[in-house]
Amino acid sequence: MPGEGDVFDGAALTRWGQRCLEGLERHRDEINALNVFPVADADTGNNLLTTMRAAVRAAEAETGCGQPTTGVVPAAGPSAHTVAVVMARAATVGARGNSGIILSQVLRGMAEGVTAGPLTAGSLRHALRRAAVLVREALSSPVEGTMLTILDRAAEHAADCADESLSAVALAAADGAAKALGETPTLLGVLREAGVVDAGARGLLVLLDELVAATGGRMPARPAYVRRTPAAGRGDHTGRGDDDVRAESGGRGGMSTAGVPAPQYEVMYLLTRTDERRAGRLREVLAGLGDSVVVVGDGDGAWSAHVHCADAGAAVEAGLAAGALSRIRIETLAVSAHASAGPADRGILAVTSGSGAVRLFEDAGATVLEGEVTAEELLAAIRALPHREVLVLPNGALPAHELVAVSVAARDGNRDVLMLPCASTVQGLAALAMHDAGRSAADDVFAMSEAAAGTRWGALRVAAERALTIVGTCEAGDGLGLVGHDVVVIDPDVRTAARTLLDRMLGLGGELVTILLGASTPAGLAEELTEHITAGFPGVEVVVYPGGQAGDLVQIGVE
Repeated sequence: MPGEGDVFDGAALTRWGQRCLEGLERHRDEINALNVFPVADADTGNNLLTTMRAAVRAAEAETGCGQPTTGVVPAAGPSAHTVAVVMARAATVGARGNSGIILSQVLRGMAEGVTAGPLTAGSLRHALRRAAVLVREALSSPVEGTMLTILDRAAEHAADCADESLSAVALAAADGAAKALGETPTLLGVLREAGVVDAGARGLLVLLDELVAATGGRMPARPAYVRRTPAAGRGDHTGRGDDDVRAESGGRGGMSTAGVPAPQYEVMYLLTRTDERRAGRLREVLAGLGDSVVVVGDGDGAWSAHVHCADAGAAVEAGLAAGALSRIRIETLAVSAHASAGPADRGILAVTSGSGAVRLFEDAGATVLEGEVTAEELLAAIRALPHREVLVLPNGALPAHELVAVSVAARDGNRDVLMLPCASTVQGLAALAMHDAGRSAADDVFAMSEAAAGTRWGALRVAAERALTIVGTCEAGDGLGLVGHDVVVIDPDVRTAARTLLDRMLGLGGELVTILLGASTPAGLAEELTEHITAGFPGVEVVVYPGGQAGDLVQIGVE
């Protein structure tokens, strides 16, 4: 019989996810610097962190475990299966990059491994084996020496572990993964040539090590995984030549007829209203267009697709033929021999208020200036940052002319300051989700600004006094719905005002609604609004975060 501490319920899985976020944050720069396959764009650490964050936020909403240090867990919380399903679904929807999609399948394997009860030594073995199978099935052309190899070895070592304690099986899996990670350069020529281990596999080891610690074991000590100069004349133990290395890293159609690298794009989208057969056909079509093809499901009707190719339009058309598309992302891939030795010297400063909103920005790597600020305080905060490039998310804190003045005053020969057009917290979050330190500052700002501009924002407030608005006179206590800075809804009932505001905002279309709950949001309003969107606007995704802001009962972003 398993002893105390040897089983994981839903709350324990959530806490493991929170530990994973902390671990990925600590190792993000290390993982980014290792990233040379399939594309040397130094973003694997970012992608894993973003994907895991989506999964953990969903788990926290399900369990109520909002803080990693929570000591008391409700006795009748959701099951491990319920939480794992929620995490897998959120990771599939929020996946970033090739590594993020593979991570979603690791979580799906966890969900399928705990259908009969909590996570135990036995169900962990099953979960790892199932995850390994799901990942291989999802890839059009599996390549050894990557995350899938490490996952295979972790599953094998877990199966071979004779100890029936959960922590012992977790440690066996992690140690097996660590051994396989060290061998990845012998399996993949592009890694050997660059003197690195696989970045995605390193990220997976972080998750397994955190599972060891979360189950009561001692955190394993790992060496520093850094770029090493390959020894001159070292033989290729796999027997593959330079052409094989180029095939692994360059992809299909990587050169134009003039010998100049052809533009390559990373295309990702979410797919619904489809099935296994059509998803399999999509995988085949995408494989004909490019490489790094992954098409995965969350087990509940949603699929995520990823491909690197030269014809982004054809990749999108293939998805349209397979089902209903949403959350389409197309990014230009950097064409370089290897990633840079480290991340760009770029920092992000966000202005926001509310403990939940502060945490969201900090988790995404931003420095936060909290509360109402003056131009002088913003200028001082920018100057206090050590970075050569500073991107500022003002989130409506100051008027435009003051932001321009601060930006001019903050620039000098050692620092470049770029203000992003974010007029609200939800726009700032949308922009930050697009941040990629591997891009040039100009490209990064352009992508982030596009995300902010593509997010319509609104707010629900309570009128403090009788006043005249553009839609009529409100009385003290009325519910006010704003789109941007303009009042568009007045209703004596705050809940009715919120529903009407959503109808107005979604009447212009939208694929994703972000709801940021304030400190005084009425109980049950988040669930009511989610149900309203689901019933009235099928196919629209809803994400709810605790913001804790004092002014707005709810902030709403529509993308």
